[in-house]
Amino acid sequence: MSSVVMLIVLLLLVDRLEGVPRAQLIKLSCSNNQTIGNQTVFSQNFIQATEKIGAQVQSSLFGSGNTGIPPDQIFGLVQCFGDLSTTDCIICYDAAHFAISRCFPSTGAILYQDGCFMRFQNSSFYDEYIGPSDTTICGNATTKGNVFESSARQAVSNAVRDALVNVDYFAREEVLATRGVNESVYVLANCWKSLNVSSCRSCLENASVSILQCLPWSEGRVLNTGCFMRYSDTNFLNPVPVRSSSSNHGRIIAVIAAVVSAVVIFIVALLVLLYIRRRRWLQKKRAGSNDAKKLAKILTDSSLNFKYSTIEKATSSWDETNKLGEGGFGTVYKGVLPDGREIAVKRLFINNRFRAADFYNEVNMINSVEHKNLVRLLGCNCSGPESFLVYEFLPNMSLDRFIFDAVKGKELNWERRFEIIIGTTEGLVYLHENTKNRIIHRDIKASNILLDSRLRAKIADFGLARSFQEDMTHISTAIAGTLGYMAPEYLALGQLTEKADVYSYGVLLLEVVTGRQNNNSKNSEYSDSLVAIAWRHFQLGTVEEILDPNLMFHTYPKSNFKKEAIKVVHVGLLCTQEDPSLRPSISTALRMLVKDDEPLPPPSNPPFVSDIEISELEAKIQRYNDDDDTYSVATVSHSQFSPR
Repeated sequence: MSSVVMLIVLLLLVDRLEGVPRAQLIKLSCSNNQTIGNQTVFSQNFIQATEKIGAQVQSSLFGSGNTGIPPDQIFGLVQCFGDLSTTDCIICYDAAHFAISRCFPSTGAILYQDGCFMRFQNSSFYDEYIGPSDTTICGNATTKGNVFESSARQAVSNAVRDALVNVDYFAREEVLATRGVNESVYVLANCWKSLNVSSCRSCLENASVSILQCLPWSEGRVLNTGCFMRYSDTNFLNPVPVRSSSSNHGRIIAVIAAVVSAVVIFIVALLVLLYIRRRRWLQKKRAGSNDAKKLAKILTDSSLNFKYSTIEKATSSWDETNKLGEGGFGTVYKGVLPDGREIAVKRLFINNRFRAADFYNEVNMINSVEHKNLVRLLGCNCSGPESFLVYEFLPNMSLDRFIFDAVKGKELNWERRFEIIIGTTEGLVYLHENTKNRIIHRDIKASNILLDSRLRAKIADFGLARSFQEDMTHISTAIAGTLGYMAPEYLALGQLTEKADVYSYGVLLLEVVTGRQNNNSKNSEYSDSLVAIAWRHFQLGTVEEILDPNLMFHTYPKSNFKKEAIKVVHVGLLCTQEDPSLRPSISTALRMLVKDDEPLPPPSNPPFVSDIEISELEAKIQRYNDDDDTYSVATVSHSQFSPR
C-alpha cells in the first residue's frame, strides 16, 4: 500500500522536485526595544503564532497572523519566494524559525534568507514597505564589464514590471549578456503578499535604485522591509516547473485510473484506523479526567489542603503590595499564616478541565519529590473560586534579580555563584536520575532558581514539568518553555528528553558567569546570543573578556576562581552543543564541575552558528597560530542538528 501512496505523491509533485530551499541566512535584525510585559506569555504567543503561520505556509508559501493581547501580542509574517516548491519553502521556514528565536526577548525581529523572509513584532507591520533596517549587500568577488551592466539594468527593470502584474508579486528574469562568452544576468524580485500594489511598486522601485548601485559587481541584494531583490551572474533560481504535455496526459490518466480503486481502499482503511485511535484517545482522556477528579478529592481531604479563606486573609485579599511576581501560569503573592509562617502563594486561573487535570497532576508530581535544592510545596487549594499552590517563602527571590543587575550583582561573589551552580545541578540530578519517574523541568532559567536566606539555590515553577517512565527514550508533547532556553531539537520536533533540560542548564551557567542574559540583542552589535558569543570567545581563548566584572577576580590574584569560572563556561558550552547526543548528562556535568582532574572535550558549535561564521573563525584562529608559534587556541569542532 505504501507504494501506491508514493506513486500518487510522485504524480502530484513531479514538477516540484528540482528546487533547493536556499535557507542560507543573509541578515537577522533584533529590535532593541525591550518592553515585554510577561516573558512567559510572550514566549507562548510566539510559539502559537509560528504554529499558525507554519500551517499557512504549507498551502500557500505565505503566512501571517497574530496571537495574544497587548503588550504581549505577537504579529507574524512569513513569505517564501515564488520559485520555491512547497517542500523547499517548509525547509526554509524551519531554518528561519530556529534562527529568529535568537532575538528573544526582543519585541521584534526581521530575518532574511535567500529563499524566504520572516518577521515577528508586538505591533502590526503588515503594510510597511520601507524601514530603517533596509539594507543593500553587494558582492565583492568579481566585477563585470559594460555589457553585463547594461543587461543587469534591463533585467532589474523587467523584474519590477513583471512582479507588479503577478498575483504573487513575484518575478524572475534571465537576460543574456554575451561578448565572446556565454553569460547571463539572473534577477529575482518579490514583494510580501500583505502589501497592496502601490506599496509593492514603491518598494521595488526603491530596491531597483539601490541594487543598481552594486554594479559593476557580479552580485547584489536588497533587503527592504516589504520586498526582496537579487541579481547575480550565477543562476541561483530554481527551475521553472515542467508541466505535462498533452501526449503524456493520457498516460497519466491511465496510471491514475489503475490505482484509484486501491486508493479508495486505502482511504477507507485509514479512516477506520483514525476512528479507532480517536476513540482510544477519548477514552484515555476521560480516564485521565476521572483520575484528576479522584486526586482532587484526595487533596481536598488531605493535610495539603488550605482553606481559600485562610490564604485570602494571609495575602490581605491578594493585595498588590504583596505581589512578588507574575508568570505564564499565575501570579505569586507573599502571605503570612496565622502561626507567623511566611509563604509564597501562586494564584492560578483554571478555565477548562484539561488545565484542571494538569494542575492536579502537577501537585501530585511536586508532592512526590523532596530535595534540598527544590522549592518545597506546603499545600494547595482546589475547592474555592480559584486554585492556588502554597510554597515555602524564599526571601532573596530569584537569581535573575542579582546576576542581571549591575548593583545587586556585586552581592554574589564567585564563591556564592559557584555554590548556586552546584546546588542547581544537584537538584536537576535528583529530578533526572534519582526519582522513580524521571522528571524533566522544561523551564530552567535564572528566574526559576530561587534563593533562600543563605543564598542557597532551589529550583521552582514546575508548571511545565513532565515525567516519564525509565524505559522511555522520549515523550512527544506540545512545545512549551522560554525562547532562548529551549533546545533546538525540542523546538523543532517536540520530542522531549533530559537533554532539553541540559541545554537550558548550559544557558543558565553562561548567564551566571557573564552576568548577561541570553538572546539579549544589546549584548552585541550583531545580535548574537550569549551562547554564540561565549563559544566564539572560547575558540579564540578570550573567555576572560566576557566574565562578569562584578566578580572582581583581580581582587583574588592567588585564587583559582578565574580558572574555575572559565571551566564553568566550558561546561556550559558542552551543554549547549547543537547535537543533543554530544551534550553530557546532568550528572556528568556535575562531575565535570567538582572534579579538578576531570578531562573536558572541546565543545562543538552551538545552534544558529552558520558555516560561514565557522570558516571565518577557523581562519582567524589560523592567523593567531601563524603569528605566534608559542600560542595556540582551540580547534573549531562542528556539528549540526537537522530538523527534518
